Amino acid sequence: MSNPNKDVIDVLNDLIEYSKDGEKGFKTSAEDVKNPELKAFFVKRAAGCATSAAELQSEVRRLGGDPETTTSVSADLHRGWVNLKSLLTGKDDEAILNEVERGEDHALKAYKEAREKLVKLGRTATDSSYNLVETQLQGVQRNHDEVKALRDAARARS
Repeated sequence: MSNPNKDVIDVLNDLIEYSKDGEKGFKTSAEDVKNPELKAFFVKRAAGCATSAAELQSEVRRLGGDPETTTSVSADLHRGWVNLKSLLTGKDDEAILNEVERGEDHALKAYKEAREKLVKLGRTATDSSYNLVETQLQGVQRNHDEVKALRDAARARS
C-alpha cells in the first residue's frame, strides 16, 4: 500500500537535508571565525538548524514516512569549497560571512520552492506541514537578513 502523503514527505525530506546542511555549515563557520560574537551567532544558528531538522523529521514520521537523516551531497561539496577558500583567504570573517550568506540564499530558495510545492499538493494554511514550512521559512529569512547585515558590517570595517 502506498502512502498518500508521499509527495509531502519528499518535500519535507528535502528540507531536512537543507536544515542538516545549514547545521553543518554554521558549525564549520563557528570553528573558522575568529570574532567571538560571530562564533556565538553561528553556534546559535547551528542549533536552530538542528531544531528545524528535528521538527521536520517529526512531521515526516507523523505522516507515516521515514525521515531523512543526512546532509546533501551538494552541500558536502560546497563545504569542501568553503574550506579550501577559507584556507586561501586566511579564514577572514568577511569571506566566511560571504559563504554563509550564499548558503542561506540556497536555503531560502529551497524553502520558498517547498512552500510552492505544498500549495500545488493542496496543502494550505490549515495544514500542519504547510504551517511548519511557513514558520521555518520565516526563520530562514531572518537568518539570511542577519547574516547579510553582519557581512555588510564586516565589509564596512575592512
